[in-house]
Amino acid sequence: MAYEKIAMRGRIGSLNLKNRVVMPAMGVSLAQQNGEANEHIIRYYEERAKGGVGLIITEICRVEPVYGTAIPNQLGAYEMGQIPHLERLAERVHKYGTKIFLQLQHPGRENKSSMIGGRQIVAPSPVMCKVTQEMPRELTTDEVQDLVKAFIRGAVFAKIAGFDGVELHAAHGYLLNEFLSPYTNKRTDRYGGSFENRIRIMEEMITGIRFMCGPKFVISVRISADEFVEGGLKLEDGVKIARTLESFGIDVINVSSGIYETSTTIVEPASFAQGWRRHLGTAVKKAVSIPVIAANNIKDPDVAEELLETGVCDFVALGRANLADPNWVKKTLSGRADEINKCIGCLYCFGSLSEGGHIKCAVNPKCGREVEYANVVKNGNGRKVAIIGGGPAGMQAALTLSERGFAPVLFEKEDHLGGQLCVAERPLLKEKLGAYKESLIARINKDRNIEVRLSCAADAAAVKAIDPVGVFIATGGTPIIPKIPGIDGANVVTAEDILLGRAKASGKVAVIGGGITGLETAETLGDQGCQVTLVEMMKDVGKGLYKSVLVDMMMRYQKMGIQIKTCERLMSIGEKDVTLMSTVTSQLSKLEADTVVIALGVCPVNQLVDEFYDTFDNVFVLGDANRSGRIVDAVFDANGLGSTFLADE
Repeated sequence: MAYEKIAMRGRIGSLNLKNRVVMPAMGVSLAQQNGEANEHIIRYYEERAKGGVGLIITEICRVEPVYGTAIPNQLGAYEMGQIPHLERLAERVHKYGTKIFLQLQHPGRENKSSMIGGRQIVAPSPVMCKVTQEMPRELTTDEVQDLVKAFIRGAVFAKIAGFDGVELHAAHGYLLNEFLSPYTNKRTDRYGGSFENRIRIMEEMITGIRFMCGPKFVISVRISADEFVEGGLKLEDGVKIARTLESFGIDVINVSSGIYETSTTIVEPASFAQGWRRHLGTAVKKAVSIPVIAANNIKDPDVAEELLETGVCDFVALGRANLADPNWVKKTLSGRADEINKCIGCLYCFGSLSEGGHIKCAVNPKCGREVEYANVVKNGNGRKVAIIGGGPAGMQAALTLSERGFAPVLFEKEDHLGGQLCVAERPLLKEKLGAYKESLIARINKDRNIEVRLSCAADAAAVKAIDPVGVFIATGGTPIIPKIPGIDGANVVTAEDILLGRAKASGKVAVIGGGITGLETAETLGDQGCQVTLVEMMKDVGKGLYKSVLVDMMMRYQKMGIQIKTCERLMSIGEKDVTLMSTVTSQLSKLEADTVVIALGVCPVNQLVDEFYDTFDNVFVLGDANRSGRIVDAVFDANGLGSTFLADE
């Protein structure tokens, strides 16, 4: 596909954009604690500009530091000393012909007092967010007017720093959205009550920014066109807001959806289809004459092209897709779309932020660490390295080592690459993981430095024949099978057996293990009509999953009637039931089960490790072959060790 719509130049206000791809604002927490743009956040955005994005909208930028801090290391535009650092950011992005907006934001009630020095959080009205669960203090009228001035000042700072425009974040339940929505705005002064009063804060900000920054400085507003909450903004309200904002003189509207209480509609888990929000952008675009940017959970260029072709929006917003692959645009427009490193929708990126860390990506170990990996030593000089295992760890190691100039030889015992990804892509709604696997394989097959030997179970002798300077063992893991009575019964299978189609289940099924594999296998069986009970010995299921991913899955569990038993240990297996013991009371109980599915994780396949250690000097064990973990652990292991191997020669 030519992707003519993606490649088409576009116009927003006075700006000409080189293509129709926008990287929307996402919190990254890479700046200095005082709000200055440092080399880490500059390099992060520079990589996306280098990768071809037409417009970058920065992470949420605080306009006042007392109540307005939302993440630990957040950009700021409230002190003069921040301007030179913002200037460096704008200059570095502009080098590649990419435009940049500074997104101005205040978290309002969607915040924690711990983030603002123990102070009570503030909002238009004392309405508690059900997620953060802290009661906000209502802002006084004078404080609201001070905030208007703070946003205007932030825009002035952005213009001085050379930014092409600003975006006012009036979406996702943050402060400006809270003023717009009757769900959160219960005020009785000039900023509450009627629609005209609720939107007054936006009118004053936009008017002030236009007066101070001039007619050519672009103003964007991001809105939640539908909050998806009872009593909140619905699509007809979002359309009215967009039309009114246009009358205030903004240049572009950025359409999103949701608030924290409907967070899966803001940042979608893997189960959400690409383009599911198309009705929002379509409705807004029909109502306004200014350009429309729209987020639509896009991973694939074909989806982006179709949304532009059918008039859903004028510009496509690609957030997490640009985290997973900063070269998404460049690959799309150069005929290499199959090589795009695909976002898998796991939300590891947001989990990292919610734990107080900086932005990270499960499938792109360089995300948020662009400075660290900026000058990786390329001293391979064509020397061979052996990689045993063609799963995610093995393939990532091969790609990293090839980039450094080594000549990886990848040994895989099966007749195909993919390893555990071939299992992980099989559960219900895991198509994005399959797309990631295929993109890895495409890059491996196109890399002239990498030699792949399929159906080749390598031992030390076979590897020695290529005379490698290093050996990377990525042989993965094998399912853990507990030694309990009945484990060898004909009614006992592994999750892997179910997912790969080697075994079937029907009737009443007990899935043992509440990790990600057990959860997904239970859901897959529930979708097939089985009566499923998931058993977990810990008090919670889904360890390591981002909360909204787990919530999304539990909603589907409820529809399927899947039962969950926690704090229960499997003791024995009979022909038609299993015996469980409570880890709290030690009481025994029976659970009827026609089939028992074991999903207790994997143990390393590393029988050859000692043999390799005895034969070679430089041996490294990666991913599940080293310790049981997730995809992110395998990918980070492989990239880290591959980047430092012989780098100090």
